[in-house]
Formats: sequence, C-alpha cells, structure tokens
Amino acid sequence: MRDIVKYLALVLNVVSMLAMIVGILLHSGRGGGLSDMFGGGGGAALGSAAAEKNLNRITTVFALIWIFTVIALGFLLAV
Repeated sequence: MRDIVKYLALVLNVVSMLAMIVGILLHSGRGGGLSDMFGGGGGAALGSAAAEKNLNRITTVFALIWIFTVIALGFLLAV
C-alpha cells in the first residue's frame, strides 16, 4: 500500500510541476509573455484582468500541490 501512495504522489508531483511551468510561462509580464503568442486579441475579449487573475489562482493551486507532494515524498522515502 505504501508503494501505491508513493507512486501516486510521484505522478502528482510531476504533473503539477509541468502544469506550474506552463502556468508561469503563460503569465504576461512586462514583455507580454507567451500568452501574447497565442493571439493577444482573445485575451482582450475575455477580459485580460480576469484571465490573469484566474491564471494566478490556478498557478498557485499547482504550486501548493507541488509543495505538499514534495513533503509527502520526503516522508514516504525516509527509511
């Protein structure tokens, strides 16, 4: 049972890490970020402030999941 939880935490860690990388790259910084590459006009139709706010929330959730899985893996891999 411990191995199942360990592998589940590992998969969740990798998925949240990749999602967090994508979320961070999509943020529009001073230069516009990668979000402007995928059509800047679409963001204006949705309301760029609302889209950026939701992107901040989603990235924060993935960061928290990643932190908790790192801690869980630390406890699970300790002998």
